[in-house]
Parts: sequence; C-alpha cells; structure tokens
Amino acid sequence: MEVDVISLFEPECGAREIQLVSAVLQSSQWGDGPMLASFEQAFAGWAGRKHAVAVGSGTLGTWIALRALGIGPGDEVICTSHTWHQVAQAITLAGATPVFADINYWTGSLSPEKAALKITPHTRALLAGNTNGHPAAWAPLRALADTHGLTLIEDSTEAFGSRYRGQSVGSFGDVSVFDFSAPSALCTGEGGMLVTDDDALVHELRYLRQRRLADRASVSVGARVPLQAGMSELTAALGLAQLAGLDERLEARKQVVAWYHDNMQSFEGVKPPYIGEDVDEVHWMLYVVHLGKRFSGSARAQMIDDLRACGIETVAYSHPLHQQYYYMNAGDAIGRQRGVLRDTDRIGDRALALPLHTRLDQEQVQYIIKTLKDTATNVGAGAAIYL
Repeated sequence: MEVDVISLFEPECGAREIQLVSAVLQSSQWGDGPMLASFEQAFAGWAGRKHAVAVGSGTLGTWIALRALGIGPGDEVICTSHTWHQVAQAITLAGATPVFADINYWTGSLSPEKAALKITPHTRALLAGNTNGHPAAWAPLRALADTHGLTLIEDSTEAFGSRYRGQSVGSFGDVSVFDFSAPSALCTGEGGMLVTDDDALVHELRYLRQRRLADRASVSVGARVPLQAGMSELTAALGLAQLAGLDERLEARKQVVAWYHDNMQSFEGVKPPYIGEDVDEVHWMLYVVHLGKRFSGSARAQMIDDLRACGIETVAYSHPLHQQYYYMNAGDAIGRQRGVLRDTDRIGDRALALPLHTRLDQEQVQYIIKTLKDTATNVGAGAAIYL
C-alpha cells in the first residue's frame, strides 16, 4: 500500500494567484509586459531597494550580476561551499574562479574572518548568503568589502523577511539576489530577482538580462551580448500574487516552526536553532536539524530513507560544492579535499532538512518529530542530535 507523503514543501495557491495568471492568459501579451513591470516595482518596494530586475533564476541572476560588474576570467570571488541553491556556481559560469572560504559554524554563513584570509590581488567580490534564512554577519562583511575595495553580493535565495540590525535581508549587498523556486516562501516554480540601489548597475543588469520586444525594431547592434534570461508575464503574475500574501504566509510558517520547537524540547541533546545576537528575526526556509558527531553522511542517508518509508520527505540540507565532482577535479585553484573547510564539512555531513510550509498542522509536526526520534535511535544507536 502506498503511503501518503508529507512533502518537504508545498506551494500555497489561492484566488489571487488564479486571478492574476488568468488575466495574463486572456491578454495578448505573455512576455515583457505590464505584469512584469508591476512585479518588479512591488518587489523593490517590499525589499526597500530602488530597483528590481526579474530574471529566470537566482543562478542566472547572479551570472548576470557578475557580468554587469565586469567579473570574469582571471578574477576571483570569495564564497562558501555550503549552499542550497548553489548560486556560487554562477561564478564558474561567468568564467571567474570561486574561492571557497569556511563558514561560521553556528550561522552556516560566510565567516568574515575566514573570508579575509582568502583575499588576493585577484579578488573582485564577496558572495555571501543568508543561509536557510539566517542573516549573514553583514556589518563585518561590509567592512571587509569596503576595506579591500570589493563588491559585496548578497545571496538571499534562501531568505525572505529575516532582519539584521533593523534591516531586512536583501538590503545589504551592492546587488542582492532572490530565488523563487521551491522551497521558497515566495514560489513561482522558477524565477528570481536582482535588487540594487545603483542606477548605473541596474541599466547594465536590464541590458544583459534579455533583448526586449522594443529592441527588435532597432537596427543598432549592442556592445554586449545579452542572455535570454528574463521572466514571462505568467511567472510575474504568479510572483505578484505570491508577494501580496508573503508577509501573512511568513507569519503562518512561524507557527509551524513554533510547533517544531515545542516537540523538539523532549528530544535529548537538542537545542533551539541558533539565532545570532545582531539578528532581529529569522524566517527559516526549511526546518534544519544537525545530527550529532556519532552520525556519518551514510547514517544520514539511511535516516532519509527510513523517514521516506514512513511517509516523510526529508533531504540532506547541503552537499558542499567543494566535495562535488566538478570542483574536486577542476584543479587546485578551485577544488578542495575534505578537511580544508572543517566547519563546512561538519555541517555538510549532518544537516538534515525537515518539511516546512503552511499546509503542515500540529499533528503532522508531532508525527515528524516522533518518527525522527525513532530513526535517530535505530540508526545512531541512541546518539543524540542537536540543532
């Protein structure tokens, strides 16, 4: 008998989404139209930035940003190997070299102190992320970037609504990138957004994103080659509807997190998720637990299989990039073996992501935690886990 699965993520679709998407379907313009302009304007206002540029994905957006900044072959960008959407791969796509620095063990984000050790004359930018919704240490990262004349790129593909020192995520980078694929709290299936306050940079971002319909009537030849990496009117309509309900959805997800916290209190060795002292609010992308050091990567894989057999979808939160085939075989400048990024390796082996979305109820969360306890005991012979 097939078991009903509690999904890792389920998007929320209501009357507003159906209405706006239907409006586009009934129109004569499915690309480069008013819905896209409205979504960009609304998102810029929500993020507190002057400009927003909709793109095909967070990875494509980062690629476009790097090109707009003139970063390419011969340049280095410091980033982490610990990531969900693997936005750092855009550095490779741009022809530049990703230089992996270790993370802060507690936040999972780029460590300013460890990033400083990686700076060379070839370094052009820092790419730091708000890992699983927890803001990075933006004050010291900004100081580091300014001291060395580097561009600060904020990867907010995992974070919506979290706040650091009174400011919302997405407001810290010279350019910041969001992603709207699952399990984002603002989900359009695919898509992303670049935000910035730089008037000159936004012009370049829009030029490189795609050739617009108006360009087809021009006989002029552009100085640069744009990507076809824009967003359709259909996706923009869905994004605009999702944005309208985002704050309410984020509050509903906080209730699910509270149920997780309550049930985790009876789990021996478990601590509440870490929140940094300068962080005002965290909206987690997924509910991530860290297994104790008696657990190995293979033990986590066994737990994922056991939970799936019990109808619960879970995943390894991160497969660090420096442990993946391409980067391990790309030469010393990129690839790194285990042991060099110690905290990244520790979390990479033991981070387990549990379902988090608004369709979860209290009884399901209780079932998830009870099943997690059972499989942790079976696989780890009673080893404790901690967050």
